[in-house]
Amino acid sequence: MNRRKLLGAGLAAIATPLAAPALIAPAHAQGNWPSQPIRLVVPFAAGGPTDIPARLFAERMGAALPQRIIVENRTGAGVLVGTEVVAKATDGHTFLYTTVAHAVLRALFQRLPFDPEADFVPVALVGVIPMLITVGKDSRIRDLAGLQAALKADPGGMTYASSGNGGALHLATELMLRRMEARALHVPYRGTAAAMPDVLNGTIPLIVDVATTAVPYAQRGETRALAVMDTARLPQLPDVPTTAEAGFAGLEAYTWHMVLAPKGTPAPVVQSMNRALMQVASEAAVQQRLSDLAMRLVTDSTPDSAAAWLRDETQKWSAVVREANITIN
Repeated sequence: MNRRKLLGAGLAAIATPLAAPALIAPAHAQGNWPSQPIRLVVPFAAGGPTDIPARLFAERMGAALPQRIIVENRTGAGVLVGTEVVAKATDGHTFLYTTVAHAVLRALFQRLPFDPEADFVPVALVGVIPMLITVGKDSRIRDLAGLQAALKADPGGMTYASSGNGGALHLATELMLRRMEARALHVPYRGTAAAMPDVLNGTIPLIVDVATTAVPYAQRGETRALAVMDTARLPQLPDVPTTAEAGFAGLEAYTWHMVLAPKGTPAPVVQSMNRALMQVASEAAVQQRLSDLAMRLVTDSTPDSAAAWLRDETQKWSAVVREANITIN
């Protein structure tokens, strides 16, 4: 799969409110689907960086489909509670809006109440948000080469923060360390908000964070962004190089957003949801709204390409989990 093409859609710059959506015409091979409100389960808290795009998609799709789309936040045990709800749904109207967390479930947990691969059908990859490699504003480290040198000068001595053990920030940092052939000491926090004060005051010298939360700190000069783990620079930080430009080609990491359906969902229903999602993702106003989260929307995802992406990401991050000996306590 050509990941560069998949991630290539740019963001249109507009400042107008969201206009009324064009009519979305889903396939009706499954009779009168949708015949009841569609449930979009988000296994993350309301108001967070995953919930916000999910609600925007639901609003835009629900305004054009013949049924409402209801966002249901089902948190607990990480993403397990909400994901299990969807895995066991049989009504043909329940879908999961999730992130890269789905790709590491099997690697992190010995026992699961569902199979993350066999019990789900990918519908569409709707957006990606790259990671940003960041140090404190007073750090002597100026670029990735300097970071690598500092890490190797003190093997395992430098600390790095994450939002929690086994989370996206933890995994992305370990991916970077393996590429640099270096070690550092992981200091997990209960979320990024808890970690950032120690990064800002220099107690913790390094954090690899999602661009959504990392960009504002860098823009204000409170941190120094060394590189974006993407194939293109961030519009919000045009002077920050990509990892490839910084000398580490192929070192890319994202948190991504994907919609999945339970196993057994009829193919015409999956195709209908895919078309609706892609039409909303193609709206310039939606792209502009989500650019505030540093999210780049994917406008040409198919169920097959989403499945290929999920397989690639599962293999990639499962290898990091094994090599770094990451476990969930």
